[in-house]
Amino acid sequence: MTDDLDAETLAFAHRMFDLARAGSAEELAAQLDAGLPVNLTNDKGDTLLILAAYHSHPATVTALLARGADHTRVNDRGQSALAAAVFRSSTEAVRALLAAGADPAHGSPSAAETAQFFDLPEMTQLLRAG
Repeated sequence: MTDDLDAETLAFAHRMFDLARAGSAEELAAQLDAGLPVNLTNDKGDTLLILAAYHSHPATVTALLARGADHTRVNDRGQSALAAAVFRSSTEAVRALLAAGADPAHGSPSAAETAQFFDLPEMTQLLRAG
């Protein structure tokens, strides 16, 4: 988002990011279907998909992926949606991202590195199983 956006537009964008954080899949999907860019990114580089994954909302992750969300995007810290879902041990979100083709080695730290660093053997196993 840039500094030249008006207050109303900024408020709307913030509300869309809040929907992703809250897991409001239906409302967010309706906004996407009405033309909201699926890869909308905040000032930290977080996409709607990264936020939904980080906040453990697999239904929202699935809705975003179904509408073309780019699972290869990383935020300004190099983190992917898959790494976020692994960090939160969100099994269903991890499965959805893997089914969409997300790479466990992508990002820095990658999802695989995140699982190893935080000693999440269930997530490591899930990533290996693909």
